[in-house]
Amino acid sequence: MNDELLSLLDGDDTGFFAWQAEALCAQTDPEAFFPEKGGSTREAKRVCQNCTVRAECLEYALAHDERFGIWGGLSERERRKLKRAAV
Repeated sequence: MNDELLSLLDGDDTGFFAWQAEALCAQTDPEAFFPEKGGSTREAKRVCQNCTVRAECLEYALAHDERFGIWGGLSERERRKLKRAAV
């Protein structure tokens, strides 16, 4: 079993999801990151631009095929486009 998985099982928050504790979105209104269809993503993206764990967040969203919300500063559509370009 790898170290990241072991840290999750042990409840060690310094492991795989430690970046989430540093995420600026955790300190703001979560509704901004999950706007209604056609709603503005501007506020969420502005928060993401100043976030120190933006890359980790985007990596997580891409690896886990997150289909909703703003992750790592990108919308669902932007993440799909990025994934297609990477193939």
